[in-house]
Amino acid sequence: MADLFGRNVHCLLGLPFDAVDMAGAVSRIREAATRRQSCFFSTPNLNFLVACLTDDAFRNSVIDGDLSIADGTPLVWVAKLLRIPIHERVAGSDVFENLRRGNRGRIAVYFFGSEEAVAEAARRRLNSSPSGLVCVGYECPGFGSVEDMSSDETISRINASGADFVVVSLGARKGQAWIARNRGRLSAPVISHLGAVVNFVAGKVSRAPVWVRRSGLEWLWRIKEEPSLWHRYFADGLAAVRLLLTRVIPYSCFIRCRKPASKELEGAAVELLGHGSEVVLRLRGAWVLENLRPLRECFSRSELAGKDIRLDMEHVTYVDSAFIGLLMLMYGDRKRQGRRLSVGNVEERVRRIFRYACAEFLLDVR
Repeated sequence: MADLFGRNVHCLLGLPFDAVDMAGAVSRIREAATRRQSCFFSTPNLNFLVACLTDDAFRNSVIDGDLSIADGTPLVWVAKLLRIPIHERVAGSDVFENLRRGNRGRIAVYFFGSEEAVAEAARRRLNSSPSGLVCVGYECPGFGSVEDMSSDETISRINASGADFVVVSLGARKGQAWIARNRGRLSAPVISHLGAVVNFVAGKVSRAPVWVRRSGLEWLWRIKEEPSLWHRYFADGLAAVRLLLTRVIPYSCFIRCRKPASKELEGAAVELLGHGSEVVLRLRGAWVLENLRPLRECFSRSELAGKDIRLDMEHVTYVDSAFIGLLMLMYGDRKRQGRRLSVGNVEERVRRIFRYACAEFLLDVR
């Protein structure tokens, strides 16, 4: 619990993102693989953000993960506008390549998804020379449902391979849904949906040059390599413009005009009130990254386990992306426990921040 609520997570347009650079992400994933610690990591990009606005299950699969990294230069640009400390794109394919270049013991990889010829080519090329990764198997389940791909036989084959890292390639929504359904049945500690990685490793699709990736134009390269993607990129681009005009720019103006006073920050406090199966947390003051420690400690308390939580925010005057990110972690934790998180008595100015952050769903009674 302390590890969960100790994460430096920020809400960016409705999803949680860990404020971590490439080195930090790779280190965390490698450590999880070697120590056999659970690490379901997601790599949200612009397509994830757009899809999660209308797909609760997809959004919840990201919130329920152990690590969420910003796989998109536009996300880094938006974070800069909103003064969110996410300074570097951490692409899933780059994480994979960094693990591949590692020399601190080999991590066993299992590819789940893609086409038979592509997966076999990826296995062969990955194992053709010594590296930090070795492929111990693959499976190409076709185009069936998540349920069809989740049979006991399928899970047993993956577990029997001795994999440390399951790389899923089924399409973002289906891949995240498959992981959410089966992560508790898999013995591999690390799992992620990295859709294009198997194609890159197999050599079926070439990666954009570094300068193209850094300029934020990798989407043009991807369209050149896979022309069918233009439909998705066009739709995502239109949605991004709407978000920019209705959420990002207003939010950016708001946080520059409305800075919490020192008195509000110093007055931030949380009071825990127990009422049987429900615990009420009464908050007051302004909550930002720098003063979240009391709330992190409160969320980690053992007496909250297995109980519904109600946040009374009547006397909260301001919140930032770190507060909303922390609240997302609590939301996910309650869902895993089959319990409820409800947030009430939110004044309009604070409610507006949640709207700008695309996090209104946290204010609904659950």
